[in-house]
Amino acid sequence: MSRTDRAGSCSSPRPGSPEPAAVPRRGGPPERVSPRERAAGPAESVSPAGPGRAPAPAPARTPAPARTPAASRTPAPGPPAPRPTFDQIADRLAARQHGVVTRRQLRGAGVSKGMIDRRLESGRLRRLHRGVYLVGPVLPPLALETAACLACGPAAVLSHRSAAVVWGFVRAGRRRTVDVIIRPGGGTRRPGIATHRPEELEPDETTVLDGVPITTPGRTLFDLARMLRPRGLERAISEALACGRVTPDELVTVGRRYKGRPGGRRLIDALGDDGPRLTRSEAEARFLRLLRRSGLPGPRVNQVVSGYEVDFHWPNAGLVVEVDGFAYHGSRRSFEGDRVRDADLSRTGLRVVRVTWKQLVHEPLALAARMGALLGAGGRGDGWPGRGADP
Repeated sequence: MSRTDRAGSCSSPRPGSPEPAAVPRRGGPPERVSPRERAAGPAESVSPAGPGRAPAPAPARTPAPARTPAASRTPAPGPPAPRPTFDQIADRLAARQHGVVTRRQLRGAGVSKGMIDRRLESGRLRRLHRGVYLVGPVLPPLALETAACLACGPAAVLSHRSAAVVWGFVRAGRRRTVDVIIRPGGGTRRPGIATHRPEELEPDETTVLDGVPITTPGRTLFDLARMLRPRGLERAISEALACGRVTPDELVTVGRRYKGRPGGRRLIDALGDDGPRLTRSEAEARFLRLLRRSGLPGPRVNQVVSGYEVDFHWPNAGLVVEVDGFAYHGSRRSFEGDRVRDADLSRTGLRVVRVTWKQLVHEPLALAARMGALLGAGGRGDGWPGRGADP
């Protein structure tokens, strides 16, 4: 037997023994591992850096981030909101200012000068004052008053006759000029605006009505006292009192504050002890016109009954009506005197009814129905025609 055969026979496995497992080798055929080597365990690993060195640690695994609840997730930004158009900007501003806007307000909202000029040429904007425009062709209520205040600056307030018209105790008439109070030395003359520069204007004498800065009713009546005749002033006072815009105490306070001024003295004189003196005849005339229009029996006017001169008397109905031209009593003494008078007349069997200026002006239908119930349907009157039936 040759040496080669002996070497081959020594390396061959014995019959019945397990065949060594093949271990893959790099770059060649797999290396076989004997059962003894498999029982001894895996061989010590060799670091790529070289034998005898510790193997490189395995990279640490990064924990997965916690999931955010769907409700708290920030939504992705959407497309930018469209820029508002000129009409949207102008309409938004005009809605707060009775249809009026200013050039400064439009420029502050991002409207260009060229766009404003084009809207003026097309008629979308209408010039009321320099830098003050009306939006659209229709002139809303309080547009001229708002435009005047905006044109005269932030400290301007509506005043005098214009304020009285807005408060409701002076008729508008055909006058288009707007009265505005401005600070001394401020503002310039503008067509359609009558500017006033009083020496004093206290903070409690201005307020805001429907978005328009305006003098209070008491201050307005003080300013009117220097413009109106006595009868017109007393009519305005009665209207203001009847609609609840002011009280006698407030008017007295304003009158005493400016008692050294012509307006203050005239205001106190118009009030008097029992209220405006000249409005009594006007109240009586209104009452008689109401009776005529309602078809009610006519009374006797300004007759003496049981020692008292009464305004209206229906002898057949046993009814006396007293008209209070002043909505409130100017003093406690006059109030008590009226009660004594009414009690004396009632003791004679008469029924005494008092009619106020507020009822005549603001509740005429209710007053006519009340008088119809008191007189009775078809009752015979004594004053159509009669002495002093319609003063």
